[in-house]
Order: sequence, then C-alpha cells, then structure tokens
Amino acid sequence: MFYYGGEPGIGKSTLILQICDKVKGEGKVLYVSGEESAEQIKMRADRLNIKNEDILFLGETDIDVVNQAIININPKLVIIDSIQTMYSEELSAAAGSVSQVREITSQVMRVCKSRAITTIIIGHVTKEGNIAGPRVLEHMVDTVLYLEGERYFSYRILRGVKNRFGSTNEIGMFEMREEGMCEITNPSDVLISEREDNPSGSCIVSSMEGTRSILVELQALTSQTIYGYAKRTANGVDFNRLALLIAVLEKKAGLMLGTQDVYLNVVGGLKINEPSIDLGIIMATASSFKNIPIPKDMVIMGEVGLTGEVRRINLIEKRLKEAERLGFQSCIIPESNKKDLKDKYKLDIIGVRNVKEAIKKTLG
Repeated sequence: MFYYGGEPGIGKSTLILQICDKVKGEGKVLYVSGEESAEQIKMRADRLNIKNEDILFLGETDIDVVNQAIININPKLVIIDSIQTMYSEELSAAAGSVSQVREITSQVMRVCKSRAITTIIIGHVTKEGNIAGPRVLEHMVDTVLYLEGERYFSYRILRGVKNRFGSTNEIGMFEMREEGMCEITNPSDVLISEREDNPSGSCIVSSMEGTRSILVELQALTSQTIYGYAKRTANGVDFNRLALLIAVLEKKAGLMLGTQDVYLNVVGGLKINEPSIDLGIIMATASSFKNIPIPKDMVIMGEVGLTGEVRRINLIEKRLKEAERLGFQSCIIPESNKKDLKDKYKLDIIGVRNVKEAIKKTLG
C-alpha cells in the first residue's frame, strides 16, 4: 500500500493517471474519486492520451460502498483520491478528521492486502509539507511518496520518504508539460541549460537528491535597503539557513551586509535542504555584494560552520564526476575532502578551509 501526497495543483492526479496507463494489460484498475467527477477525470485522461480501457471509475465517498466494489471487481490496482474525502458511517466524525482517516485507511488496507491488490492512497499535505491527518497513517502504509515542486514552475520531484521493500535514496524528476509528466533523465543539464552569460551573484552548486548528483544554479542579489532594517528573502532554501550564513559572512569574511537587502533563489523552483550548498550561498551572496562574477565554468560545494570553516561533505566523487561530465573546468571543495580524493579528474580542484579563503580564491 502506497501513500502519495503533494500540494494542490502540483500534478498528483496527472501522474496517477499516467501510472494507470502503464499497467495496461496487467488487469483492471479501479479509480475511486471523491473530489472529481467522471467527466473531469475523462477530460484529463483524453488530454494525457490515456489508452488503458481497463480503468474503471467510481465516484463515491462512502468507504463501505468502495470496499464492496473492490471485492466485486478484484482489480489489479486501486486508486483512492483522496483519503480526506472518504467517510465511514460507523463514525460520527466529519470526513477528513483524524479518526475517519485512520479508520478508512485501516479498512482499505484489510480488504486490499487480503487480496494482494496494489493500492495507492492520495492525500493532502499541510502548509509545512507534511501528511495531513494522523501520524499513524505513515506507519500503516508500506511506502510514502511526496511530489514536490513549486506550483507555478514546471519541474517536479517524486521523493520516497518511507519504503518497506526498498531504498528511500531514490527520486524521480519530472517536467509538467501539456502531455503530462515527462521524466527528466538528465536533470543537471536541464537546470543549467539557460545559463548563457556570467552575471555576478550566480553560481553552480551540487546537491544530492537521493543517490543522484544534480547541479543547480543559485542566484543571489544584494541591494541597499531603503527601510530601517535589512530584508532577507529565500526561495528554494531554508530562510533561517540564509540568515545564519549572512551572519557568518559579516563576522568571518568582513562583508558588511547589515544595510543590504539579500535575496536568494534556486533556479527552476526546486527546494534544496542539503548543507553542501552552504558555500554556494556564501559565494553567490559575496559575488553580488562585490559585483564580481564567479567563473562560469566553476562548481562550488561545501558545508559552512558558524566559525566560518568549510566542512567535509559526503559523496564527493559522485559530485565531481557529474561536474566533469557536464564540462566544468574547476571546482571549489572542502580541503578535507580534497585530501581524501583517490580518482584523478580533469577538473581543477581547489580545496578551501574557510569562507575567507574561498572568497579570496574565487573573487580575488
């Protein structure tokens, strides 16, 4: 049993219909919808050119009716869209409440697991990005998947956060197009393909998404504040992390940013939480402040501590091989990582111990 969550409008139903089409010839698919009508699902299926004639639609929110349909049809795959719209008459609570969600998931699990039916439960997420409803829901299902991405950007990441039968260190990256979700086989190339000129405040960083190294462009902009206090805005990275790194820049590198508004953006609408992009945030901000561009063919990676030191990061070999594959010429990495490198690379690998040294070697 799978739990599949994501923000409204992110593309959950689109990807699910494409999955239903991929199991063509394997058996019947029962699509249970409490949110959309048969006409709405049909319109989306026609737009996506879905050809599987074994997809059966059930517009129902009563879980007793749904369970009986599952027993009668005995499909290969069941889709519940969404769990928050389903209700059981045995409970007096409203649909979507903690008790209803817990009870309905338990009932569906008993019916489907006893018949070896693969089941995907679609659910809502909170504004913090967590599963909406009881935490026990994550323990009940076998796999939890999140579809991430900014609603008004085209790129999506399907991330596994729990998997009883495999690794969670894998992701799928897609682009939302008119014909549906299309897999991106080379994310790094796509995310940096439009970087033609070399402005100040822009740099390429390496982020590990699962076991895959992805090169992403970071952009920073500093400008004189017109208010009584400096403004900080972060899109795609944690705001508190940006504030912390700006403090490190001021204290350990001598950059007076107290009167500067600082804006940071991850190109493509991606969200990155990995600490290896710390040094990239530092360098992009310093580049914009000094108005000196970072070399276009350089990749920057490293975690930054509160004392300004550049700390070791993991999977450095995969990151360097990805940078080398895409034709980059140089790379700034932690000195502790450089000492342990065993393979030879065509890259000019520069090791740095602290942010002041990194700024000197990159921006002069």
